Amino acid sequence: MTPLARTLAALTHRQADRPPVFLLFTLHGARALGLSLREYFSRSEHVVEGQLRLRQAFGHDCLYGFFYASLELEAWGGATHFIEDGPPTAADTLLRSVEGIARLEAPRLDHPALQKVLTTLAALKARSGGEVPVLGVVLSPFSMPVMQLGFAAWLELLYAARAEPGGHHARLLARLLALNEAFTVAWGNAQLAAGATAITYFDPLSSASMTEPGLGVDLGLAVAARVLGQLAGPAAIHLASAPGLSRIGPLLATGAKVISASAEDDLGALKAACAGRAALLGNLNGLRLTRCSVAEAEADAWAALEVGAPGGGFVLADNHGELPLQVPDAVLHALVATSARWAAARGWTT
Repeated sequence: MTPLARTLAALTHRQADRPPVFLLFTLHGARALGLSLREYFSRSEHVVEGQLRLRQAFGHDCLYGFFYASLELEAWGGATHFIEDGPPTAADTLLRSVEGIARLEAPRLDHPALQKVLTTLAALKARSGGEVPVLGVVLSPFSMPVMQLGFAAWLELLYAARAEPGGHHARLLARLLALNEAFTVAWGNAQLAAGATAITYFDPLSSASMTEPGLGVDLGLAVAARVLGQLAGPAAIHLASAPGLSRIGPLLATGAKVISASAEDDLGALKAACAGRAALLGNLNGLRLTRCSVAEAEADAWAALEVGAPGGGFVLADNHGELPLQVPDAVLHALVATSARWAAARGWTT
């Protein structure tokens, strides 16, 4: 089976030749090409070549169009700080205070940072012959303000707006969310039009690990439902390592076709709760993969497959949505090989 056919089978809860494995590489491509991260991410051609080389080397089932989270912030007018052995991060917040929201305007899709991603997605689809899922990424309008305002200022705004409905802070909150929602919908649809098979919607702030239900569910996941309902293609909602079981009802209500599974989740309970309504992506601990042996990685993958894969509806992947650069190649090879061995042991065929 092609990686796309294998993935579609899993997402529609059918048995394939083996469960798909998504190695969600972002930084590894720079090492494969012998480039610094700043240089690697400066050109779409580098990211395309890095993704294709990595898939050829490891034989996993996706191509990842994600650069780094603060790329979206660059389009809003922010900047990125690069380090050599970890993900690029926002150099600073976009706004000095919440009052700047009144003057904020959403970026145009022809911004050079965004165009690099769209060019990458189109090239990945073309060069893979349409046989491999190409994943696009958007940041949730509810989580994006952590970079726009800073974590503390965003939480303070959320609580101030709730304390005084209709007041000044509530109006600022409504404006920021409206700007972010409109941009996220347009940005997600632009990626789908460029060649993305599906969109990954990263929304860690809506998890129970980050916010109480009155914020994470009533506001964050309500935003997610509105955004996902306007996308012209399927979406996965990803909580970036946070467990989702306690909020699985609202997560399913967003209409996401795939939901991330944390290493902290009870995978069996999560699978039962989804009950054919959504597939799961996870639930390997990426940090553990940096320090475990090949045998331990194989055991972790086998245990996840034993619970998640029967009946389809499961994609084996790390639970954060980005593999650390420090995960050894031998461990990565072992994850794909374990999926094939597990399927053979269960008598799965094409």
